[in-house]
Amino acid sequence: MQPPDAKQALAMFSAFESVGVRSFEVTFTDIEGEKTGYQPYRSLEDLRRTILKALHAASEVQQNFIVRPSLKQPQLVQLDDLDAKKAERVAPHAFMVLNTSPRNFQAWLAVSDAPKDKVGREDLARRLRKGAGVDKYASGATRVSGSVNFKTKYAPEFPLVTLSQVNAGHVVTVAELDAAGIVAAKDEPRQPRPALHRNVSAGRPSRKKWPSYKFCLDNAPLAHGDNKPDTSRADFTWCRTAIEWGWSIEATASRLLELSAKAKENGERYATLTATRAAESVERQPYRAKSTPRPS
Repeated sequence: MQPPDAKQALAMFSAFESVGVRSFEVTFTDIEGEKTGYQPYRSLEDLRRTILKALHAASEVQQNFIVRPSLKQPQLVQLDDLDAKKAERVAPHAFMVLNTSPRNFQAWLAVSDAPKDKVGREDLARRLRKGAGVDKYASGATRVSGSVNFKTKYAPEFPLVTLSQVNAGHVVTVAELDAAGIVAAKDEPRQPRPALHRNVSAGRPSRKKWPSYKFCLDNAPLAHGDNKPDTSRADFTWCRTAIEWGWSIEATASRLLELSAKAKENGERYATLTATRAAESVERQPYRAKSTPRPS
């Protein structure tokens, strides 16, 4: 196993700084993805000052060092789980590309003219991920370059997260990304449906039970480049079923934080966003004709 590399981390912080980032949320997780620590605000200056010691401390106890940049404009979009070919395609438009594990990359885009409203920004991020053919549910948090990627499947030779490319200060427009064929088309409008109350399923009484998370995880498709289920897909399916069964967005997000390793790793924001998207999916298309998870 390679030792942590503080120079890599500092170069990554500089790449984020070049597009306007000045602070981060910091999360630590163990080898199983369980959250072991959380710091809601760390300034760029503070992280730079302490990074060498922090990287070695995390490595000694096999903890993953994860940061989420705080920035509203330009909009930062994370394209995760890229293979080499996809990474090469989006690299000219990214201000940074990371090599997070063997043959697995992650690109970061800074979009100058992204919508200012939450719905528009989420839609743009979704369309970019769809256009790039990558994980639709990327959380916006990333492992620090120069830190060790602790996952059971990599033991004992845990890989070092490294910078594959930095294009400091590179900011793009939606038009440029669209011309490059990376922005997927907008979804066709659906026929209006009766409004669905978020707390009680229309036309069906609440089952007063939670769906089985294990069922959702066991039946999820495999994650890209892995032999394990896609946790993001499992989380979304579970949330959608819980909403259909009458649970509120807030209760669903709270319960997801207890059940999902990815939710524990990425925190309340990820859980709430997943539950909200699931509720929106239910409103567009209530009660999909598919087998639903059995109660837990």
